[in-house]
Amino acid sequence: MHPAPQITGTTRLYGLVGDPLTKAKSPELLNRIFMDGRADAACVPFVVKPDDLSAFVTGARAMGNLSGMLVTMPHKQKMLAFVDELHPTAREVGALNVIRCDDDGRWVGAMFDGLGCVLGMQWEGHHPANKSVLLVGAGGAGRAIAFAVASAGARTLTIFDVDERRADELAKSVAAATGCATRFGAPDPRGCEIVINATALGMKPTDAMPVDPDRLEPGSIVVDIINAPDPTPLCRAASERGCRTQDGRPMHEGQAVHALRFLGFDYLPEGRSAPDMGKNG
Repeated sequence: MHPAPQITGTTRLYGLVGDPLTKAKSPELLNRIFMDGRADAACVPFVVKPDDLSAFVTGARAMGNLSGMLVTMPHKQKMLAFVDELHPTAREVGALNVIRCDDDGRWVGAMFDGLGCVLGMQWEGHHPANKSVLLVGAGGAGRAIAFAVASAGARTLTIFDVDERRADELAKSVAAATGCATRFGAPDPRGCEIVINATALGMKPTDAMPVDPDRLEPGSIVVDIINAPDPTPLCRAASERGCRTQDGRPMHEGQAVHALRFLGFDYLPEGRSAPDMGKNG
Protein backbone atom coordinates (compact mmCIF):
# COMPACT_ATOMS: atom_id res chain seq x y z
CA MET A 1 0.00 0.00 0.00
CA HIS A 2 1.21 3.45 -0.89
CA PRO A 3 0.42 6.32 1.47
CA ALA A 4 -2.03 8.92 0.20
CA PRO A 5 -0.23 11.77 -1.58
CA GLN A 6 0.13 14.94 0.46
CA ILE A 7 -1.04 17.89 -1.62
CA THR A 8 0.38 21.15 -0.31
CA GLY A 9 0.58 24.75 -1.43
CA THR A 10 3.92 24.02 -3.10
CA THR A 11 2.86 20.90 -5.04
CA ARG A 12 3.85 20.90 -8.71
CA LEU A 13 1.04 19.81 -11.00
CA TYR A 14 1.26 17.47 -13.99
CA GLY A 15 -1.70 16.71 -16.21
CA LEU A 16 -2.90 14.13 -18.71
CA VAL A 17 -4.83 15.93 -21.46
CA GLY A 18 -7.25 14.05 -23.69
CA ASP A 19 -10.78 12.73 -24.18
CA PRO A 20 -11.84 10.13 -23.18
CA LEU A 21 -9.54 9.25 -20.28
CA THR A 22 -11.62 6.60 -18.51
CA LYS A 23 -9.05 3.84 -19.19
CA ALA A 24 -5.96 6.02 -18.80
CA LYS A 25 -3.23 4.57 -16.59
CA SER A 26 -0.75 7.47 -16.67
CA PRO A 27 -2.03 9.37 -13.59
CA GLU A 28 -1.78 6.22 -11.47
CA LEU A 29 1.73 5.48 -12.75
CA LEU A 30 3.04 9.03 -12.29
CA ASN A 31 1.57 9.43 -8.82
CA ARG A 32 3.15 6.14 -7.72
CA ILE A 33 6.52 7.35 -9.04
CA PHE A 34 6.11 10.72 -7.32
CA MET A 35 5.24 9.00 -4.01
CA ASP A 36 8.12 6.52 -4.27
CA GLY A 37 10.53 9.40 -4.94
CA ARG A 38 8.93 11.67 -2.31
CA ALA A 39 8.42 14.34 -4.98
CA ASP A 40 6.15 17.27 -4.12
CA ALA A 41 4.14 16.63 -7.28
CA ALA A 42 0.84 15.18 -8.43
CA CYS A 43 -0.67 14.10 -11.74
CA VAL A 44 -4.35 14.59 -12.55
CA PRO A 45 -6.47 13.91 -15.65
CA PHE A 46 -7.71 16.89 -17.67
CA VAL A 47 -10.67 15.83 -19.83
CA VAL A 48 -10.63 18.32 -22.72
CA LYS A 49 -12.90 17.98 -25.74
CA PRO A 50 -11.42 18.72 -29.19
CA ASP A 51 -13.19 22.08 -29.59
CA ASP A 52 -12.12 23.24 -26.12
CA LEU A 53 -8.36 22.86 -26.54
CA SER A 54 -7.65 26.55 -27.17
CA ALA A 55 -9.68 27.62 -24.12
CA PHE A 56 -7.93 24.97 -22.01
CA VAL A 57 -4.48 26.20 -23.04
CA THR A 58 -5.38 29.78 -22.16
CA GLY A 59 -6.35 28.68 -18.66
CA ALA A 60 -3.44 26.27 -18.25
CA ARG A 61 -0.88 28.95 -19.11
CA ALA A 62 -2.22 31.03 -16.22
CA MET A 63 -1.28 28.29 -13.73
CA GLY A 64 2.12 29.00 -12.20
CA ASN A 65 2.51 25.52 -10.70
CA LEU A 66 1.76 23.51 -13.86
CA SER A 67 5.08 21.81 -14.67
CA GLY A 68 4.15 19.44 -17.46
CA MET A 69 1.48 17.52 -19.34
CA LEU A 70 1.10 14.22 -21.07
CA VAL A 71 -1.00 14.60 -24.22
CA THR A 72 -3.13 11.85 -25.72
CA MET A 73 -5.89 11.53 -28.30
CA PRO A 74 -7.35 13.58 -29.85
CA HIS A 75 -4.85 16.40 -29.18
CA LYS A 76 -1.43 15.03 -30.23
CA GLN A 77 -1.30 16.99 -33.47
CA LYS A 78 -3.46 20.02 -32.62
CA MET A 79 -1.38 20.76 -29.51
CA LEU A 80 1.62 21.51 -31.74
CA ALA A 81 0.14 24.95 -32.42
CA PHE A 82 0.12 25.83 -28.71
CA VAL A 83 3.72 25.15 -27.64
CA ASP A 84 6.68 27.53 -27.91
CA GLU A 85 9.34 25.02 -28.92
CA LEU A 86 9.49 21.54 -30.44
CA HIS A 87 11.91 18.81 -29.41
CA PRO A 88 13.38 17.08 -32.52
CA THR A 89 11.06 14.09 -31.97
CA ALA A 90 7.92 16.24 -32.24
CA ARG A 91 9.23 18.23 -35.18
CA GLU A 92 10.05 15.06 -37.12
CA VAL A 93 6.75 13.32 -36.42
CA GLY A 94 4.40 16.30 -36.55
CA ALA A 95 2.75 15.43 -33.24
CA LEU A 96 3.56 15.50 -29.52
CA ASN A 97 2.65 13.52 -26.43
CA VAL A 98 4.42 15.39 -23.62
CA ILE A 99 4.90 19.06 -22.78
CA ARG A 100 7.43 20.45 -20.32
CA CYS A 101 6.30 23.75 -18.83
CA ASP A 102 9.55 25.56 -18.00
CA ASP A 103 9.87 28.07 -15.18
CA ASP A 104 10.23 30.92 -17.69
CA GLY A 105 6.76 30.12 -19.08
CA ARG A 106 7.94 28.36 -22.24
CA TRP A 107 6.20 25.15 -23.25
CA VAL A 108 8.41 22.56 -24.98
CA GLY A 109 6.69 19.66 -26.78
CA ALA A 110 8.15 16.22 -27.51
CA MET A 111 6.93 12.91 -28.93
CA PHE A 112 8.03 9.63 -27.35
CA ASP A 113 5.52 7.14 -28.82
CA GLY A 114 8.14 5.88 -31.25
CA LEU A 115 11.16 5.77 -28.97
CA GLY A 116 8.95 4.19 -26.29
CA CYS A 117 7.78 1.50 -28.69
CA VAL A 118 11.31 0.64 -29.79
CA LEU A 119 12.58 0.60 -26.19
CA GLY A 120 9.73 -1.72 -25.22
CA MET A 121 10.56 -4.01 -28.15
CA GLN A 122 14.24 -4.07 -27.18
CA TRP A 123 13.34 -4.91 -23.56
CA GLU A 124 11.31 -7.89 -24.82
CA GLY A 125 14.14 -9.08 -27.08
CA HIS A 126 12.30 -7.98 -30.23
CA HIS A 127 14.99 -5.76 -31.72
CA PRO A 128 13.92 -4.16 -35.04
CA ALA A 129 17.53 -3.85 -36.27
CA ASN A 130 18.12 -5.69 -39.57
CA LYS A 131 14.50 -6.91 -39.66
CA SER A 132 11.78 -6.57 -42.29
CA VAL A 133 8.94 -4.65 -40.61
CA LEU A 134 5.28 -4.12 -41.52
CA LEU A 135 3.63 -1.16 -39.77
CA VAL A 136 -0.17 -0.79 -39.95
CA GLY A 137 -1.34 2.73 -39.10
CA ALA A 138 0.17 6.09 -40.07
CA GLY A 139 -1.54 8.31 -37.50
CA GLY A 140 0.26 10.10 -34.66
CA ALA A 141 1.59 6.95 -32.96
CA GLY A 142 2.25 5.23 -36.28
CA ARG A 143 4.27 8.18 -37.57
CA ALA A 144 6.43 8.20 -34.45
CA ILE A 145 6.95 4.43 -34.57
CA ALA A 146 7.90 4.56 -38.25
CA PHE A 147 10.73 7.06 -37.66
CA ALA A 148 11.93 5.25 -34.52
CA VAL A 149 11.92 1.76 -36.06
CA ALA A 150 13.75 3.01 -39.15
CA SER A 151 16.27 4.89 -36.98
CA ALA A 152 16.80 1.71 -34.93
CA GLY A 153 18.14 0.00 -38.06
CA ALA A 154 15.22 -1.87 -39.63
CA ARG A 155 16.30 -3.46 -42.92
CA THR A 156 13.00 -2.64 -44.65
CA LEU A 157 9.82 -0.90 -43.50
CA THR A 158 6.44 -1.26 -45.22
CA ILE A 159 3.71 1.15 -44.07
CA PHE A 160 -0.01 0.69 -44.61
CA ASP A 161 -2.87 3.02 -43.72
CA VAL A 162 -6.45 3.22 -44.99
CA ASP A 163 -5.44 6.74 -46.06
CA GLU A 164 -3.00 5.60 -48.73
CA ARG A 165 -1.67 9.09 -49.43
CA ARG A 166 -0.86 9.60 -45.74
CA ALA A 167 1.02 6.30 -45.63
CA ASP A 168 2.90 7.05 -48.85
CA GLU A 169 3.94 10.52 -47.67
CA LEU A 170 5.11 9.05 -44.35
CA ALA A 171 7.15 6.38 -46.14
CA LYS A 172 8.88 9.01 -48.27
CA SER A 173 9.60 11.19 -45.20
CA VAL A 174 11.04 8.29 -43.21
CA ALA A 175 13.21 7.15 -46.12
CA ALA A 176 14.57 10.67 -46.60
CA ALA A 177 15.25 11.20 -42.89
CA THR A 178 16.73 7.82 -42.02
CA GLY A 179 17.95 6.14 -45.22
CA CYS A 180 15.88 3.04 -44.38
CA ALA A 181 14.26 1.29 -47.36
CA THR A 182 10.70 2.43 -46.63
CA ARG A 183 7.64 2.12 -48.84
CA PHE A 184 3.86 2.19 -48.83
CA GLY A 185 2.37 -1.27 -49.28
CA ALA A 186 -0.53 -3.61 -48.57
CA PRO A 187 -1.07 -4.90 -45.00
CA ASP A 188 0.24 -8.32 -46.00
CA PRO A 189 2.48 -9.79 -43.28
CA ARG A 190 3.94 -12.56 -45.45
CA GLY A 191 7.72 -12.32 -45.45
CA CYS A 192 7.78 -9.83 -42.55
CA GLU A 193 9.77 -10.64 -39.43
CA ILE A 194 8.01 -7.97 -37.33
CA VAL A 195 4.39 -6.78 -37.67
CA ILE A 196 3.27 -3.72 -35.66
CA ASN A 197 -0.36 -2.66 -35.23
CA ALA A 198 -0.38 1.10 -34.60
CA THR A 199 -4.15 1.46 -35.12
CA ALA A 200 -6.98 1.28 -32.58
CA LEU A 201 -8.34 -1.87 -34.28
CA GLY A 202 -9.02 -4.53 -31.67
CA MET A 203 -10.32 -2.31 -28.89
CA LYS A 204 -13.95 -3.00 -29.91
CA PRO A 205 -15.34 -6.52 -30.34
CA THR A 206 -16.67 -5.64 -33.80
CA ASP A 207 -13.31 -4.39 -35.13
CA ALA A 208 -11.71 -6.00 -38.16
CA MET A 209 -8.20 -7.43 -37.79
CA PRO A 210 -5.43 -5.01 -38.83
CA VAL A 211 -3.81 -7.87 -40.80
CA ASP A 212 -4.99 -11.32 -41.89
CA PRO A 213 -3.64 -13.60 -39.12
CA ASP A 214 -3.59 -16.59 -41.49
CA ARG A 215 -0.86 -14.80 -43.44
CA LEU A 216 1.41 -14.26 -40.43
CA GLU A 217 4.70 -16.13 -40.64
CA PRO A 218 5.06 -18.60 -37.73
CA GLY A 219 7.97 -17.42 -35.59
CA SER A 220 7.52 -13.77 -36.53
CA ILE A 221 7.03 -11.04 -33.93
CA VAL A 222 3.64 -9.32 -33.64
CA VAL A 223 3.49 -6.07 -31.65
CA ASP A 224 0.08 -4.59 -30.80
CA ILE A 225 0.25 -1.12 -29.23
CA ILE A 226 -3.26 -1.28 -27.72
CA ASN A 227 -3.65 -2.54 -24.16
CA ALA A 228 -7.24 -3.73 -23.97
CA PRO A 229 -8.55 -6.35 -24.18
CA ASP A 230 -5.77 -8.57 -22.84
CA PRO A 231 -4.77 -10.40 -24.92
CA THR A 232 -5.84 -8.41 -27.96
CA PRO A 233 -7.57 -10.33 -30.78
CA LEU A 234 -4.47 -9.87 -32.96
CA CYS A 235 -2.07 -11.17 -30.30
CA ARG A 236 -4.35 -14.13 -29.55
CA ALA A 237 -4.60 -15.08 -33.22
CA ALA A 238 -0.85 -14.56 -33.70
CA SER A 239 -0.03 -16.82 -30.75
CA GLU A 240 -2.22 -19.55 -32.21
CA ARG A 241 -0.30 -19.13 -35.46
CA GLY A 242 3.01 -19.72 -33.67
CA CYS A 243 4.16 -16.08 -33.50
CA ARG A 244 5.83 -14.27 -30.64
CA THR A 245 3.60 -11.46 -29.39
CA GLN A 246 3.93 -8.22 -27.48
CA ASP A 247 1.06 -6.08 -26.18
CA GLY A 248 1.04 -2.36 -25.47
CA ARG A 249 2.48 -2.47 -21.97
CA PRO A 250 6.23 -2.44 -22.84
CA MET A 251 5.65 0.50 -25.20
CA HIS A 252 3.80 2.46 -22.53
CA GLU A 253 6.53 1.71 -19.98
CA GLY A 254 9.13 2.82 -22.53
CA GLN A 255 7.23 6.01 -23.23
CA ALA A 256 7.08 6.73 -19.50
CA VAL A 257 10.86 6.35 -19.16
CA HIS A 258 11.50 8.85 -21.96
CA ALA A 259 8.72 11.27 -20.97
CA LEU A 260 9.70 11.36 -17.30
CA ARG A 261 13.36 11.89 -18.19
CA PHE A 262 12.21 14.82 -20.35
CA LEU A 263 10.23 16.19 -17.38
CA GLY A 264 13.20 15.84 -15.03
CA PHE A 265 12.49 12.52 -13.28
CA ASP A 266 14.57 9.33 -13.38
CA TYR A 267 12.30 6.31 -13.76
CA LEU A 268 12.91 2.70 -14.74
CA PRO A 269 10.32 -0.06 -14.41
CA GLU A 270 11.52 -2.93 -12.24
CA GLY A 271 13.84 -5.27 -14.10
CA ARG A 272 14.23 -2.96 -17.11
CA SER A 273 17.50 -1.53 -18.41
CA ALA A 274 18.11 2.17 -19.05
CA PRO A 275 17.80 3.28 -22.68
CA ASP A 276 20.59 4.80 -24.71
CA MET A 277 19.05 8.27 -24.82
CA GLY A 278 21.20 9.41 -27.76
CA LYS A 279 20.32 12.53 -29.70
CA ASN A 280 16.59 12.23 -28.91
CA GLY A 281 16.88 11.84 -25.14
